Amino acid sequence: MNILVINSGSSTVKFQVIETTDATGDLRRQQKLARGLVDRIGAGASYRFEGLGRSAKSGSLPVGDHEEAVRSIIHWLRSNWPEQGIDAVGHRVVHGGAEFTSPVRIDDRVVEKIGALGELAPLHNPAAVSGIRAARKILGSSVPMVAAFDTSFHHTIPEPAATYAIPYEISQKHKIRRYGFHGLAHQYDIARYSELVGKPPAQVSVVTLHLGNGCSATAIRNGQSVDTSMGFTPLEGLVMGTRSGDLDPALLNYLARKEGVGAVDIEDMLNKRSGLLGLSGLSNDMRELTAAYDENPRARLAVDVFCYRARKYLGAYLAALGGAEAVIFSGGIGENSPLVRKNILSGMEWCGLRLDDAENARVIGRDGRLSEAQSKLDIFVVHTDEEAIIARETARIIGD
Repeated sequence: MNILVINSGSSTVKFQVIETTDATGDLRRQQKLARGLVDRIGAGASYRFEGLGRSAKSGSLPVGDHEEAVRSIIHWLRSNWPEQGIDAVGHRVVHGGAEFTSPVRIDDRVVEKIGALGELAPLHNPAAVSGIRAARKILGSSVPMVAAFDTSFHHTIPEPAATYAIPYEISQKHKIRRYGFHGLAHQYDIARYSELVGKPPAQVSVVTLHLGNGCSATAIRNGQSVDTSMGFTPLEGLVMGTRSGDLDPALLNYLARKEGVGAVDIEDMLNKRSGLLGLSGLSNDMRELTAAYDENPRARLAVDVFCYRARKYLGAYLAALGGAEAVIFSGGIGENSPLVRKNILSGMEWCGLRLDDAENARVIGRDGRLSEAQSKLDIFVVHTDEEAIIARETARIIGD
């Protein structure tokens, strides 16, 4: 089965074509055939497409909307692999709300409901709907499609962890709860770790730290999410590239009064001008900040705050789980920054976490174990592959 995985952003469409050779979508039986993206849709768009046995192509592209972007992707695929059809399509959708707690086969009703959830994810769900409608229009009803949700992995979070301490009637009326995000990434992390250590996910309890421009931590017990750092929106939790993460909610009104702006402006500041960028005044890119760590005090402060917040969540989630067998780092920062990993784990020997400094320096951008032999908990890096999970879930749904 050849599965086209589509990830539609507000101004981008990323894709992969993944061949899976069994109906369960076993990650070990997948092969990547092609990948690429269309970027800056509607404003001087560009593209980069690459695949097995083909030279990468890149350049500008006159693309005005998501339909044209998806059409250009499918045209390239058909031109380069005329003998290979697209058997199914899996779409990444950020927010499934309370309605979608697992991947679903897409029909008109599902598309409508995903669109209605746009209020909860205004930058993401409308783009996903555009990508879904475009693919359905181009490929027709004969190609089945599945929506996989970033929030669905976290639907197992128990009520005490998911509930905010605001008036209960208000939370029920407006469906306010901790939804959590990055679920596809955390789901892959636990699946891949299970493969590496030879245990089924249902027997694994870990803390996953998915660290990139967006960051989240998840406590996973017996393969299921029981708490996660992002909440009603992706703003809550860890310090991120441009997001503040946790703060005193009274700051919103305080800053609005002091700065003479509205709440919308403050929310924009907390999402787009805070985090590593706001602290350092230099960059939201951890690579630049770690390069300047020894010379630039604000870059050092940004990195230290980032690591301290992550260490707090790690400790809290180990307590929430009553112990775990591993800590897993993933995401662009988690996979590629030995300094950040070392700083996060500094002082964690009390709970049995012992980092092997030599392995920490060596394991960059790939799967690997970082813990010393005598460490009571494993420390792993997992190279996250959300598309692999989407392909797996698509194969499962289509195969049912």
